[in-house]
Amino acid sequence: MRISERERRRRLGVRHSLAAKAATPEEATASVVVLHATDPATVFLSAGARLTAPGPAPVERALYEDRTLVRMHGMRRTVFVVPAALVPVVHHSSTLAVATKVRKALVKELTGAGGWDEPWLAEVESSVLRVLAGEGTATATRLGVLEPRLREQFRVAVGKPYEAVHSVGQRLITLMGMEGRLVRRGRPSGSWTSTQHLWAVAPPMAELTVPQAQAELVRRWLAAFGPGTEADVKWWTGWTLREVRAALAAVGAAEVELDEGPAYVLPDDLDETPEPEPWAALLPALDPTPMGWQGRDWYLPKEHRAELFDRSGNVGPTVWWNGQVVGGWGQRPDGEVVWRALTDVGSDAVAAVEAEIAGLASWLGGVRVTPRFRTPLERALAQ
Repeated sequence: MRISERERRRRLGVRHSLAAKAATPEEATASVVVLHATDPATVFLSAGARLTAPGPAPVERALYEDRTLVRMHGMRRTVFVVPAALVPVVHHSSTLAVATKVRKALVKELTGAGGWDEPWLAEVESSVLRVLAGEGTATATRLGVLEPRLREQFRVAVGKPYEAVHSVGQRLITLMGMEGRLVRRGRPSGSWTSTQHLWAVAPPMAELTVPQAQAELVRRWLAAFGPGTEADVKWWTGWTLREVRAALAAVGAAEVELDEGPAYVLPDDLDETPEPEPWAALLPALDPTPMGWQGRDWYLPKEHRAELFDRSGNVGPTVWWNGQVVGGWGQRPDGEVVWRALTDVGSDAVAAVEAEIAGLASWLGGVRVTPRFRTPLERALAQ
């Protein structure tokens, strides 16, 4: 069976809650599996682009009161916001393998730089857990006051251009989060764009085997992003090709044909998608939709990429029309939201994009968001 680019764009709009918006942040998140959260503002902007009633309040409620969404490290060592029920799947499929490598590197660096060995590190970890059990929640800075050994510093990559000084706490607290012993919980210090999150002892987590977790994650990815190639799945998950193929086989993925070659969908996902109403969207930097596939030609023309991506491959704010990237957006110093088309989109698209801009400006309420990873077009628009 062959799946056309037009069908892929229909699926993208419908399944990613862009052609028809979601009622809750939980639904919006699940529609793209997880939300990128390296930049805290992305979580709110990505959810807002998919919600019938966008704004910080419903997302904050899901994260900090209902705890139906959880911020955690996941695939490719990236920070995501994950539906609570999916946390064990992400943890066992991806995060634990990353944590093993991170721990090995940290022990090597600490032993070489400060003579701190594994028993010393274990003592500090036990102390952190005791302190947090008593405090409930604390920022990394507060933990450094309560457990001074976290403030010890050491040099990494000595003699190299990227030599740096790290603190034990800076590395260890993140590692303990990756291992599922700590969790980011509670409202951050400052606004919803703040990076000063509170840490707490993580609750017990369901046990899954790696193959079980990887099969479930691939099932969810295919439901949201399929069809996708092996290269797409490998890029998104950060797994080996062997793991990707095993997970695809475990869910009985059906092979289909795309313009770029063979790809996969879930076995019961071969029907065409009804054409949705025309739609426009303003997606933020690092949004999960433009970052969802390695092969992007069907929704993002190559000639636009230099303006929309930074040198590390991070996407900036994008403007969408009916399943394709047609421009970018940004905010001027006074908070005004502006955009630029990179192709002739027509009057209907312009009107739809302007309506999205008005809606975004309304719920932002004057808050100015600067992406952590700046891209050429966003920088130009922010002048």
